[in-house]
Amino acid sequence: MKLSVVIVNYNVKYFLEQALHSVRKAIVGIDAEVFVVDNHSVDGSCEMVKRKFPEVVLIENKENCGFSKANNQAIKQSKGEYILLLNPDTVVEEDCFSKIISFMNNTPDAGALGVKMIDGKGHYLPESKRGLPTPTVAFYKMFGLANLFPKSKRFGQYHLAFLDKNKTHQVDVLAGAFMLLRKSVLDKIGLLDEEYFMYGEDIDLSYRITKAGYKNYYFPETTIIHYKGESTKKTSVNYVFIFYRAMITFAQKHYTHKLAQSFSLIINIAIYIRAAISISMRVVQKFYLPFLDFIFMYAAMFLVKEYWTHNVKDVSGQYYPSTFMTVNSLIYSLCWIVGLYISEAYEKSRSILRVINGILLGSVIISVGYAFAPESYRFSRALILLGSASALIVSYLNRLLVYTYRYKKFNPAMQTDTKTIIIGNKKEVSRVLDLLVKSKANCDYAGYLNINIEEENDDHFLGNVKDLHEIVEFFSVEEIIFCSKDMSAQQIIQWMGNITKPSIQFKIVPEESLFIIGSNSKNAPGDFYTLEINLSLNTPLQIKKKRLFDVAVSLLLIPVSPLLLLFVNKRLNYLSNIIKVLFGEKTWVGYAITDNYKMLPKIKTGVLSPVDSFGKKNINNVTAEKLNFLYAKDYSMEKDLLILLGGLSRLGN
Repeated sequence: MKLSVVIVNYNVKYFLEQALHSVRKAIVGIDAEVFVVDNHSVDGSCEMVKRKFPEVVLIENKENCGFSKANNQAIKQSKGEYILLLNPDTVVEEDCFSKIISFMNNTPDAGALGVKMIDGKGHYLPESKRGLPTPTVAFYKMFGLANLFPKSKRFGQYHLAFLDKNKTHQVDVLAGAFMLLRKSVLDKIGLLDEEYFMYGEDIDLSYRITKAGYKNYYFPETTIIHYKGESTKKTSVNYVFIFYRAMITFAQKHYTHKLAQSFSLIINIAIYIRAAISISMRVVQKFYLPFLDFIFMYAAMFLVKEYWTHNVKDVSGQYYPSTFMTVNSLIYSLCWIVGLYISEAYEKSRSILRVINGILLGSVIISVGYAFAPESYRFSRALILLGSASALIVSYLNRLLVYTYRYKKFNPAMQTDTKTIIIGNKKEVSRVLDLLVKSKANCDYAGYLNINIEEENDDHFLGNVKDLHEIVEFFSVEEIIFCSKDMSAQQIIQWMGNITKPSIQFKIVPEESLFIIGSNSKNAPGDFYTLEINLSLNTPLQIKKKRLFDVAVSLLLIPVSPLLLLFVNKRLNYLSNIIKVLFGEKTWVGYAITDNYKMLPKIKTGVLSPVDSFGKKNINNVTAEKLNFLYAKDYSMEKDLLILLGGLSRLGN
């Protein structure tokens, strides 16, 4: 056997399916086998592989055993002359494997090979080729000199940016995202070092290959898409510690004691600097908008107080004491922030309706508190009304400011619809457009381009793909969706490289799939449109709300149970359900049991389900699945309450 492809997967079903589609095309004509080692995913990855790729050898681990160990599991079973380690968030060209095998056959001193990688926007990924992380190289990289002087042979050793990315080079380190290995070399030097759980194993393996007298080659004659890129989780504190600790492990293993000590010192300094930066960035990202709201609300209250003082109170000779600003205004502003938080105006910051609801809720909280406050803190109600109006205005303006900065366009409605075109043949385009509509994607559909020469009689037909550049400019296109059923991966990658407009987003829809996948930058984990995305029950806040609802309902049902027992079927089950829900073993409303309900966000088994909204009507499996999806997509406490009220007699289920 010539080639064994090994893919380690962990909860990236959408990316994995697309990768396997591209691999299936790339192994045509090659004596090859494909392994998927799943590290205990809970997103339905294994079920998808079994259903759609029966030819794949699937290894299902019962725990996440790490990248190195998972790869070794497949390598030990492999029969190929060459082993390809491939990430699940990649797309390979159709002739990729034939090219790399040919190069290895003609280059006997090659122990391993890596290729040119681009991210989801078509940008070159510098981690495609790297230098050995010596203490000096690591110092230049971690303290920014490599970024300041990327083309310098002295400072740019980490990513070897001074080497032409379009030419073949001998390099020190290859990326584990795509690493072709000669099996005979692995037999000589050993498999991946399982001391590395994640990160660093590719550096270790690359170094051992060169120490054994072989060479690592960067081969840009074929290109792959690598959606996540090296920088996927650089804002994660966990990433910082795992990655840099892996560097220390490498130094202790391969460098002299003195050199390893120097390296460890540099790394440890870098760890705490980068961790501090990461924590700061996360805090800023999470709290900058509430902070802006609070500052401007408080400032607005000062202006409101000044206006009311000089235009109304002065007439009667009254004034407001300092406690109005030092106590009342602070409390008012915090109440509005709490209202915005409860209304999810920070999760969905561009929803004007949620902002209005949040300010109203905050004002209700203030009014209730005002009624019970001591007389010395009860000032004019008019100030509360004016303050509420000013809080609403500044909250909206803050979001508009952030929107304008982020999207580089001014739109008072803060709409995020992107001008989208689809490239493919008419039948597949229609399917993709239907998916966009059903998934409620924020797309302003401009039309489609076909890949054939002939014209089409269709209002949405814009032209042939050869006119893509002109159409992108004329329609101010912001997003291009490629139909991989009608275009090769090689064509898609070429077009991604040819379109130089920086704001363009690229997405690909695999054939016969219910998702459209892409990534806007190498720092993003990837985004996609699918019937399973943007599910409300994926968010921690909604999970907490659902649990709060369950507990509150259980406590409420206990005193009214003597009455409900007259109407509820299976009374003992009903009493048992109250206890089980109260202690988190069940939830009052869960999914209807269907073929695919496990593909949705995981929640406890439900006493009722969305199907119970329809009483005793017989609901078929397809309809039940749609109801499950809509429940998970737009979950709210109100929805649970309506289902509960409609199914009171079935609380003993």
